[in-house]
Amino acid sequence: MERVIREKPLLTLIVPAYNEENNLSDFYSETSKCTADMAVEIEYLFINDGSEDCTVEVLKELCREDSRVRYLSFSRNFGKEAAIYAGLQHAHGDYAAIMDADLQDPPELLPRMYDYVTKEGYDCAAARRVTRAGEGKVRSFCADMFYKAMTKLSGMKMMEGSRDFQLMNRKMINAVLSMKEKNRFSKGIFEWVGFRKKWVEYENVERSSGSSKWSLWKLFRYALDGITSFSSIPLMVAFVLGCCCCFCAGILIFIEIIGFHVFPSAMSGWTGFLCLLLFLFGIQFLCMGILGKYLEKTYDEVKNRPLYLLDDSSLCEEMSGNEGEE
Repeated sequence: MERVIREKPLLTLIVPAYNEENNLSDFYSETSKCTADMAVEIEYLFINDGSEDCTVEVLKELCREDSRVRYLSFSRNFGKEAAIYAGLQHAHGDYAAIMDADLQDPPELLPRMYDYVTKEGYDCAAARRVTRAGEGKVRSFCADMFYKAMTKLSGMKMMEGSRDFQLMNRKMINAVLSMKEKNRFSKGIFEWVGFRKKWVEYENVERSSGSSKWSLWKLFRYALDGITSFSSIPLMVAFVLGCCCCFCAGILIFIEIIGFHVFPSAMSGWTGFLCLLLFLFGIQFLCMGILGKYLEKTYDEVKNRPLYLLDDSSLCEEMSGNEGEE
């Protein structure tokens, strides 16, 4: 990407948006206030992820009011991971920050995060919630278990309460973009590329309006994708389970044989046989499911489809590029 010489560094705010028409104006207003005194130029890059409401109309209005605002509009909903990648790919800034449009990522943290990167030598400043006030207990428990599981399985330190809210320099942006996989898990990618990172803690913030687009089922699928993207341990688990099944089956068969000879009248054989059959089938299907998940990811990579397709953009040249490709 061609670099432009400026008097001040440029910070691109990447904002994925899906059905956020009621939050965009508030987000823009609050972020403008919080960045007004920063010694940096700001550009807004909104990614409309196939919204079904008036999100794109609100973005067009913001573009007319402020030349710093740009937007990309997907042809359909491709998901937040694709939106993050598209934002980093089209960011013009020397630095980029990824933020949610619902104001759950406090804009007032931006000056502090920017100082950590520009003045203290960090490559990235990342936000993490130290509390989950206002969030359901089941949701909070599942999230905590996920971070612990990811740390154990992937070998990377997944910080509990971490968000996609990260401010990074151009070196880290390029490193993230260099990872071309289609099945993206940004939290894992941000950890995998390394570099010096500063964690910025804050209390949980409620959404400005509306409700979360993440149901428990979507979170479960997201967690499963994250684990299978950065760990092969589930494949080893399937192998170990298969060995355990064979061992247990041998013991049960031995018990059945001994029992038949010692207590022939009491051992019909059907109960043990059915239990063994159900047990083995259950483990077999579990292992097939694990293998199938990895095969699905391989299939997606081999198809080599773009991560996203653009339907509209604030700049004509954004439309002429290869969507979803670096």
